[in-house]
Amino acid sequence: MMMGKNGVKHTIGDFIFQLRIEKNLTYSELEELTGINKSVLHRIERGETKHPEFKTVKTIASALKIPYQEIIECYLEDENRIDTLFEILNEIMNCEGNFSLVQKVALRLLQSPGKETEESLQRLFNFAANVKEDSLKVALYEVIIEYSRGHGVMVFLAKGLLQKYLIERLDFKRLEQTYQEGQEILYYTDFLSREEKITFYFRMGLHAHNTKKYTDCIKHCITGINLEDRETELKARAYLAMINSYSQLKHYDLVETCLDVFERFEYDFVAEAAKITRAITKARKKEYDIAIPLLRSYMNELSNKYKISIATELIEIYLQTKDIKSIAELLEKEREFLPDNPEGPHTCSVIGLYYRQKGAYQLEIGMVYEGIQSFVLGMHAFGKINGTKERDECMNQIFTYFLNANTQFDLQYVSMLKEVYNI
Repeated sequence: MMMGKNGVKHTIGDFIFQLRIEKNLTYSELEELTGINKSVLHRIERGETKHPEFKTVKTIASALKIPYQEIIECYLEDENRIDTLFEILNEIMNCEGNFSLVQKVALRLLQSPGKETEESLQRLFNFAANVKEDSLKVALYEVIIEYSRGHGVMVFLAKGLLQKYLIERLDFKRLEQTYQEGQEILYYTDFLSREEKITFYFRMGLHAHNTKKYTDCIKHCITGINLEDRETELKARAYLAMINSYSQLKHYDLVETCLDVFERFEYDFVAEAAKITRAITKARKKEYDIAIPLLRSYMNELSNKYKISIATELIEIYLQTKDIKSIAELLEKEREFLPDNPEGPHTCSVIGLYYRQKGAYQLEIGMVYEGIQSFVLGMHAFGKINGTKERDECMNQIFTYFLNANTQFDLQYVSMLKEVYNI
């Protein structure tokens, strides 16, 4: 049923009747337009056919030029057949601007009295899993989540939250927000399968690492490792994230202990990642006589994707040791290690760090304009992952330089910095 102009609810038959009269069409004319027998049209209008087939109503709506969403919403009022509702849901997946309509149909499907709540939730959950467009998947999972929450179906609340999180965590601009949303799932892990728990803890561990929550990363990864008895690639990547987190927390003995385990995984990325991590650990322990030769050799030996990390580590050492000449030599080879199309939050973060280091070096040797340019590029890189803290640190480093130097803060620098905050 739908609401008429006078506030009275009308059936879909009333709706079609009103439009037919407004367009001054006879049954015979409407039959000619739609190909539907006029006796069928008559029965629908009179309400004798309580639940007309959706394809019939759709054909009539097209002939009368009824807005698609309007006819769907009207049809949903009296439709309880779950197969028909799935037919409608499947069809509107291909229509533009259909998010609210998708959610309305999905909710109507769950409200259908013909099936048990959990059975309907399971069928909608399975349907959502096969949807190709992520935004539509999220729209369906949101319905599942809210309906499950309202009806106390904890299993599908947990499953819906997990699947929504696994999609939304890939948005680098919202890493912090989606991590906080993922935290809610921690309250419902008892309702997840063992495989779902493993996936959740490992993905949360990687997410925590990318948002620099190193203690959280270690905690989540250890929980996942204790559940997973197979040597999977995701487990290997969780080990690597945990190792890097221990390194950031300066627990270097634990880094080296975990590296011994990590090196046993038989995946392509493991050997190179272990090499560079051991070299970086030596650098962090200030064992520069070991770290520098290793890192220099790895710059030529390892894959291109690791070169930017090696470069930033070498520059950090050179800044610490005041080896300005070596920094200059390394920067001359920038084209060899700077990625053309950086992907992933970790890579964007490392690129941001590189430009920040380069800017610090350039300011140190009096290349003020170039230094500001490098800091701007660094802030752009951090902006791709919504690295507000890192961008602010870049700004503070610039202002500190001008406070301590006798260099005038030229208006051209102000203009360059302003554009960063339009990211």
